[in-house]
Order: sequence, then C-alpha cells, then structure tokens
Amino acid sequence: MQANQNTSGPNGPTRDTVRLNPDDNVVIALRDLTAGEHPDGVPAPLPAAIARGHKIATAPIAGGDNVIRYGQIIGQAKSDISPGEHVHVHNLGMGEHQQDYAHATANDALDEISHSRTFQGYHRSDGKVGTRNYIGILTTVNCSGSVARFIAEAAEKSGVLDAFPNVDGIVPIVHGTGCGMSGENEGYAALFRTLSGYAQHPNFGGILLIGLGCEVMQVANLVGGRPIRPDGALRYMTIQNEGGTRRTIERGLEEVRGIAELANQASRKPAPISEITVGMQCGGSDGYSGITANPALGYASDLLVRHGGTTILSETSEVYGAEHLLTRRAASVAVGEKLIERIRWWEAYTERNGGEMDNNPSPGNKRGGLTTILEKSLGAVAKGGTAPMQDVYEFGQIVDKKGFVFMDSPGFDPCSVTGQVASGSNLIVFTTGRGSVSGYQPTPCIKLATNSEMYARMSEDMDLNCGDIVTQGVSIEDKGKELFEILIRVASGEKTKSEQLGFGGVEFVPWQIGAVM
Repeated sequence: MQANQNTSGPNGPTRDTVRLNPDDNVVIALRDLTAGEHPDGVPAPLPAAIARGHKIATAPIAGGDNVIRYGQIIGQAKSDISPGEHVHVHNLGMGEHQQDYAHATANDALDEISHSRTFQGYHRSDGKVGTRNYIGILTTVNCSGSVARFIAEAAEKSGVLDAFPNVDGIVPIVHGTGCGMSGENEGYAALFRTLSGYAQHPNFGGILLIGLGCEVMQVANLVGGRPIRPDGALRYMTIQNEGGTRRTIERGLEEVRGIAELANQASRKPAPISEITVGMQCGGSDGYSGITANPALGYASDLLVRHGGTTILSETSEVYGAEHLLTRRAASVAVGEKLIERIRWWEAYTERNGGEMDNNPSPGNKRGGLTTILEKSLGAVAKGGTAPMQDVYEFGQIVDKKGFVFMDSPGFDPCSVTGQVASGSNLIVFTTGRGSVSGYQPTPCIKLATNSEMYARMSEDMDLNCGDIVTQGVSIEDKGKELFEILIRVASGEKTKSEQLGFGGVEFVPWQIGAVM
C-alpha cells in the first residue's frame, strides 16, 4: 500500500500506525504512543511507550521466526514477541537469509516521455552538460592540499574572478591520500578513477592539477597521453618543479586567470533534461525513510529515466539484503551477476578487515526506528524507483549508459557521493531522517527530510519536506513530481540550501582501499 493511504489529514495523522504490506507482522507508529494506548492496527494495548517511526508487533512472533516489513524479511525474533510489543534491537536480530536473485525477470522498460523538457546548463566540448561552472584545483596527494587552498584563497582575495561573471567560483579538491599506498592495487585504481572523473566533470569549466612531485599518484600518470579535457582547460604543475610554495602559488594564480578566461566563455543555454545525472543517497535514516522521502525520490528517478536521464544508486553495504530486488530489475543476467559479484567482494572485504555485512544501522538510525541492515536496505532501495537496472559500475567509474544504474561504494555518505560525482553526477539528492548537513562541490546537493518534525527543526538545511506524505496526506506521486521540478530548477542554477550555507570544502573523500604503507 502507499504509505499515505488513509493515514493522514490536513491537521496531522488520522491513524496511529501504518502497515506497509498486507503480509507484514509489524506496523509503524505514526506518532509517539504511550503505554496503555490501543492504537489502530494493533490487537492489544501497548505495554510500553513506543516512539514515532518504530515498529509494533501485530501478531504473536515466536523466537526465531521472521519479522516482516515491506513484505520482506528484516530479521528474526530473538525471543517471543507478543502483539503490541515494541520490535527493536532488544528482541530483533539478524539471522540466516537466502535470497532468490531471479536475474532479469522484472526488467520491463518504463514508458518514455516524448515531449521535450529542458534545463539551462553549460554545454561542454565533449557533449556533456554541467549544472555549475566552477574552476577546480585538483590535488594528486595530501601534500599538495594546503597549496591548493592557498591558491584558492589568494585568488579570492585578489578578486581575480571579478572579471569573469560566468564562473561560479574556485573549488580546491583536497584529500588525505595519494601516497603511502601501492601503485598497483584496488585502492590506487579507485583513486585514479576518482581524480580522472573530477578532472573531466562537466560542472568544472576548467581544472588546475597540482601535485607535490614525489607521490605515488603521479601527475604524469593522470595526464600522460590522454586528453582528459578536450577543451584544453586543464593545466598542471608540481610544487617541487616550481620551486616551492610561494612560486607555486604565483604560478597557480596565473594559471587560474587563464583557465577563468576559457571557463567564462560558457554560459547557460537550453539542454535536454536527458543530460541530468542524479546521484541518489540517504544518510541519517529513520523509520520514515522507506515510507516518505526514499519512495518519493524513487518516483522522481523514474520520471527522469522516462525523460532519458540517468540516476545512480550506490552504497553497496546498504543494499545488502535487498539486492534481490535489484537483480530482478537487471537489464540482463550478466548485469545482475555483476551486482552479486560486488556483494561477494564486500563480504570478503569486511571479513578480512574484521567486520561483517550483517551489521546494525548506526546509533542515529536505531533511534529513528531502524533495527537491522536488512530493514535499512529495503528502505534504501526505494530510492531507485522501478526502472530496469542498466549496468553496475565500479567506484568512480564514468557512467556511460542512460537510465537507472548502480555504482559500487561504501555506505559512508561523503565517500559514496565522491564516487558518484566522479562517475558524472551533476546533481545529488540526499534523503535524511535524522538531519544531515553537508554539500558536495562542484555538484549541488538537494536534501529531503523524511519527517516533518525534523524539517521544522532544520528547515535552513533541508530543501524539501517529505514528511507531509504522512502528516498532510500528500501522495508519493505528487511529492515525486514536486522533487522532479526542483531538480530542473537546481540544474538551471537555483542554489540549494547547502550551497547557500557554503558547504563542500571537506566532503571530497576518496575511498581508501588497502594498506597505508
């Protein structure tokens, strides 16, 4: 059933709970409930208070039996659970779970929308379209990070961009790796893809690449023999060759002026919305995430795909347990198997690092009502809508297909978004139930609140409230359409809350895989 069906009215929820699937043996509290209340959908009074967003048993559940939400298994009861009891970490845990992947059995294409919609974007010489027009100062290694910031600060103080009104600003892209690593392993390959992806990102009108000179991630390897930017708006240098910090800053300022002259030649012009690529994220989730914001984003994702655009779902560790819902939508058996290969890689990766995939969500997720990774994953997958999954990409790998795709990444949001931006996302949509504050230059980030209470507290950071799906009876379809229009406006230059607040300086987080040497 739709989450808002018969649950709310103009003044708030008209029901106490919502059952998300007829097969569920739990319902979700739509408001804070007190001990002794007898909420609708529950056959017995509550023995204890239960917070909004948390689960309530609707039938006897024996110890070891499955707990069902969304019509799917979210774990097993650790002890007998009576109707009306709170179902959470004290009595619900992970257990054995087998999935039927049924590769490519539910991959019917969505109906295309033929009428043309456009946004105002920056057309690049390689055919891509940007939603912003920044100059990037990209670093190969942490050792060049401070100098990159010094150049950006000097450029701002000198007013070098005042003569270039089409340039949105200068973004230093600094990080904590690039050396003390193998030059051949998975970690090196992931960083190489990430830096290469940023260097050719359509939201950059030009790039200044700075290295120290002796690091593992060599500037020469990144630029050697490859036209990273066919527009010629890429300059590079190393601090050691330039003769130190001061000389590098002076040379850097000269290069920034030259890059700005090229970048300023671009101006916003109409582009088909098929050139929008959205990276989809959720973080600081709660019990409403899979009911409100995530399915609304899923609806908007389907709309964009129907217009020929691209959406990227990621966070492999947070689709674990729900991957069977994606493999069924795979465009082919081979695509489905690519996702399962990444799942198996993650199982081995966590095991050799002393972790496990069957982990619980974070403390904030738990306070919001989520209990197991299966439950979180089932809600997270809702962001991907219903479109066929066209392909599965490695972290930071350039996405070269239209439609709905998956990119492998950790669940750590800044890292996952970094990969999505490197893969080509020119917009990010981020759903949150607890309240996340971040931004991801050069790509604008649209934040969706899953519940109205958090939105009221943090409205200066949130771009859209999806909690009114519960509190006001707004349909998921209408909320998805509202989000779709926001995507077009932001792609055309409207600033998001995180952009207005100045976020983006510390959120570039490449995935560090492997030993630090």
